[in-house]
Amino acid sequence: MAEHVLRAGLPLGGVSAGELAAPGFATPSDVPPLVDRVAAGQSWDFPLADAEDLGRLGLWSVDLEGGAVHFSDGLRELCGIPEDCTVTDVLNMVHPDDKELLGRFRTSIYDPAAPPVEIEVRDASGERAFQIRARSDVDDKGAVVRIRGIVQEVTRFREAERQASQDRRLFGDAQQVARLGTWEWNTATGECIWSSMLYELFAVEPDTPITYTEYLSLVHPDDRDWVDERWRELAATGRPVEAEHRVVRPDGTQRVFRCRGAAMDRGGTVMIGTAQDVTEQRSTETRMLRSSQRFTDLLAIAPVGIALFDETERLVDANDALCRLLELDLETLRGTPAERLAHTSDRAKPLLPTHDHGPRAGITDLRAGQRVLATATGKPVYCELGITESVADDGRRFWLVVFSDVTDRRRAAERLRYQATHDELTGLPGRAAVNELLGKLLGGPDAESVALLWCDVDNFKRVNDSLGHEVGDELIIALARRLERGLPPSCTPARMSGDEYVVICSDVHEVGGVEALANGVARLLRTAVPVRDQLLRVSATIGASMPSGSDTTAADLLRFADAAMFNAKRQGTGRVSLANAELIKNANSQMLLEGQLRDAISSDGLVLHYQPVVGPDGAVLSAEALVRWPHPERGLLLPGEFLPVAQQGDMLRELDRWVLRTALCEAARWPVLAGGVLDGGPGVAVNLSGLVPGDPEFVELVSAAVAESGIAWDRVVLELVETSLIDLPSRSREAMAELADRGVRFAVDDFGTGYSSLARLRDLPAQIIKIDRAFVSGVATEAVDFAVVRALVDMARAMGRSCVAEGVENESQFHVLRSFGIEAYQGWLMSQPLPPEEYRELLRMGSLHIPAGA
Repeated sequence: MAEHVLRAGLPLGGVSAGELAAPGFATPSDVPPLVDRVAAGQSWDFPLADAEDLGRLGLWSVDLEGGAVHFSDGLRELCGIPEDCTVTDVLNMVHPDDKELLGRFRTSIYDPAAPPVEIEVRDASGERAFQIRARSDVDDKGAVVRIRGIVQEVTRFREAERQASQDRRLFGDAQQVARLGTWEWNTATGECIWSSMLYELFAVEPDTPITYTEYLSLVHPDDRDWVDERWRELAATGRPVEAEHRVVRPDGTQRVFRCRGAAMDRGGTVMIGTAQDVTEQRSTETRMLRSSQRFTDLLAIAPVGIALFDETERLVDANDALCRLLELDLETLRGTPAERLAHTSDRAKPLLPTHDHGPRAGITDLRAGQRVLATATGKPVYCELGITESVADDGRRFWLVVFSDVTDRRRAAERLRYQATHDELTGLPGRAAVNELLGKLLGGPDAESVALLWCDVDNFKRVNDSLGHEVGDELIIALARRLERGLPPSCTPARMSGDEYVVICSDVHEVGGVEALANGVARLLRTAVPVRDQLLRVSATIGASMPSGSDTTAADLLRFADAAMFNAKRQGTGRVSLANAELIKNANSQMLLEGQLRDAISSDGLVLHYQPVVGPDGAVLSAEALVRWPHPERGLLLPGEFLPVAQQGDMLRELDRWVLRTALCEAARWPVLAGGVLDGGPGVAVNLSGLVPGDPEFVELVSAAVAESGIAWDRVVLELVETSLIDLPSRSREAMAELADRGVRFAVDDFGTGYSSLARLRDLPAQIIKIDRAFVSGVATEAVDFAVVRALVDMARAMGRSCVAEGVENESQFHVLRSFGIEAYQGWLMSQPLPPEEYRELLRMGSLHIPAGA
């Protein structure tokens, strides 16, 4: 008769036979109740009693006629049942979750027709599992009179089953993750057994019968012959084999499998093995190989030097660019310590960052700055180093270093710095170098011994006007050489501007005091200089200053010396003046005004007025922007009152930038009328004196102002004084040409007041000539002015330039100028300079009144 088995939901637990009388369980009406007692001292006469210890089991019985439950000693020991316990006590030793299962078990064993019953329960702690089996004995009438049972601990079995189940699950998961299946091949029958994962890898329906032939049909045709040969070798020799081949799955997709096989028993016919899908791995390896090859190719063609250093900081590999840079072949470079690559002048610190154990993970990029390397001949090579730390395939760390040759760039930067800090004409230090040197000396321990002389060549403008610009340049150069040769070692000459020098003395006591120094420099500059076969007698006015306290700055010293020089000029030429308390006070007042002007520029505290430029018919062609300063204490100041302050405070460039930006923005909003510089609306002219074509940022700043305002390029006129346009260097001419190509027009302001004006007119890179008011004022009354203006107009017209007459104040002047054919007029006869609102209103009115008659 088959056993009837009932199992608890969990595999662990413990129970005794006493559960059969547990309160709360349903008892059939035909089942006699049991007495809640356990018979003591019951003697057992089972043949298997001696096996209880070995089998971890115990016996029990229920005598329905005697109303007693009997437990064997083995059961009591197995389950820990005390001698004086009741059935209820035993039932309470069962896990609560298994009580319902016990109820069904009791019902089943009282059924005389039921087969033997089996259940599995846990003890109260849930840590142990017990299997309970029972069989009923019946009398002649078929009634149950006795129940015999056995309890066996199955904890270890269940743990083993659970572990086996877990192992199977983990194995299945591992196969899934590794994309690996297992197989078995009977070489005698050709039959194959595949794991479910292998079916999935081959994309074959699960449980489909597979033979060796069918497996080969899934192998790529190009691989099939050698793969078959490899497996036949396994079948013949039994030695383990490996094969990596392509598979064409039923859906047509191709994969790459790596298979391993071995004989289950040497000499047997059953082979076992694995098959793993390595398609992605091989694809990745292919990409890595290609990437590695690209990296190798990149190293070979890279224009910068690249080297690999091992953990001992020795060079192990380098590209051709580094070999060329250092003038060494690769075999010579290999094994060279990193520090040996550095020039002897640059070995104070290591070439590579130092760590206790070589390159260190986690640092991906490091800028080592500029270092000096040495070529094979010892020539220094300036390089910028980029360093990264990485790990080789074998786990060793290494440095990857990129050497960018910046020697030419460094030399260019040095040249630019020299040009920025030195005067192009004389080679003397310029304003920037003066400020730098003064700052260094005044910040040193001997600041009280520093002296500064400001030297202004007397009547230099007359030399330029009478003899020409080139002669003036030669004179400036000759005086610079005299200063270099004649000054004491503690003195440094510099050129501040056109005809101004400064002398910086680091120790005035060494030269006998500031007055002795000033007089000595005055004697150097009071001389006859041979220039172009003639002697030019020159002198210089000198102002001297020394620090007035520990807080004196370079700017203070320059201001004090400049103020002393202007004080000396008031006394005549060739004079020397020392800065005193009164001069310093006035200089400080001047500095206050400079500060106010600087604030006005930065905070838009200035305003622009516009004076129209009109055609012969009264049409407004453009307007010149004229700056005004509404001073909070002194009222509206005209340019003549604050431009010297801007010049002395080195603010002309910033002032020009402010005027340019403001004028273009306001002009962009003017009503567009007929006329204009190029018939495109009224233009706007801006006079520049600090921002000139020689400025490295000239084109950039003008372009930015035009872009910000949105004004058309052909409405912009930039006015420059005649002297700033004579003998322009090629770089300045290129800057003007670039803007002119975009539509900007350049005007020569105050033309005719410089030197050799008529002879140089054809060389001026400008499109507009503004005839100075000095000639215009006498054009109707002075024959010379009449002739000069007419000649200028005729020459300008012949060269394709237009003319603007400045300072037209009466009708007579206008009529004479119009008779010359001048294209445009500016002056109080037409209109005085107007605030922006009034000028816009003037534009709305149309053409201006023009005097009638001839």
